Amino acid sequence: MNSAAPRSGEGTIAKALEVLDLVAQLERPVRFSELLSLSPHPKATLYRLVQTLTSLGMLRYDVERQTYSPGLRLVRLAHAAWRQSSLAPIARPFVDALSAQVGETVHLAQMDGGQVLYVDKRNAAEPIEMFSQAGKVGPGYCTGVGKAMLAFLPEDALNTALSQQAWFAHTAHTHTSRESLCSELDMIRSDGVAYDREEHEPGIICVAAPILSDAGRSIGALSVTTSTARKSLADLGQLAPHLQSTARDIAGAAANWQFPIQ
Repeated sequence: MNSAAPRSGEGTIAKALEVLDLVAQLERPVRFSELLSLSPHPKATLYRLVQTLTSLGMLRYDVERQTYSPGLRLVRLAHAAWRQSSLAPIARPFVDALSAQVGETVHLAQMDGGQVLYVDKRNAAEPIEMFSQAGKVGPGYCTGVGKAMLAFLPEDALNTALSQQAWFAHTAHTHTSRESLCSELDMIRSDGVAYDREEHEPGIICVAAPILSDAGRSIGALSVTTSTARKSLADLGQLAPHLQSTARDIAGAAANWQFPIQ
């Protein structure tokens, strides 16, 4: 017997998680027929998975609308994960203070599978419409926080993370190759900050700093984000010392936190 072959239970769990991911990504109640059109699983398999997840409280079924949405048990688990595995509770007072000081949107992020998971956000006094929201996942290769974290990953983890990037050109400024990005990562390691130069969204720019452990590895990143209509990259550069100071404060507060290893 091949010891590397997945056991049936592992396969079932993986399929169930795929269903939960699909429901979560749609960000609205969804009918079974729509799930079926988007899922790679046969109808009978998908129906069995959905029914099991519903009976366990991981999904909620609305009888009147005939739709599925995340269940309360999943919500409880999400809140527990946020408290135990996220930097957000530790960083909250520092994020609040930085947002009040700079008057712009502040993001707190961690890396998950080579991608950016936004774990907290404080809007500016005059908010700007943008992609990022707490709980959303964004690309690592074309966001300030993503590049700040990638730059300080150990070599093996960095190679894995780079292999997970899509290299899709969101704008004319997006890195579309590993080679192009890696040359900038060298600069980020030297400067200690990263910039989003309208690489993910037109008109949206940011300066980001890594949150580093005592060993110098990335456990998260912090950014100040604004629009080109309000500030320039040079303006954001003036805020870099405040950003870096806050990142160090968060790292100090998180010194005893058992953070997820990248």
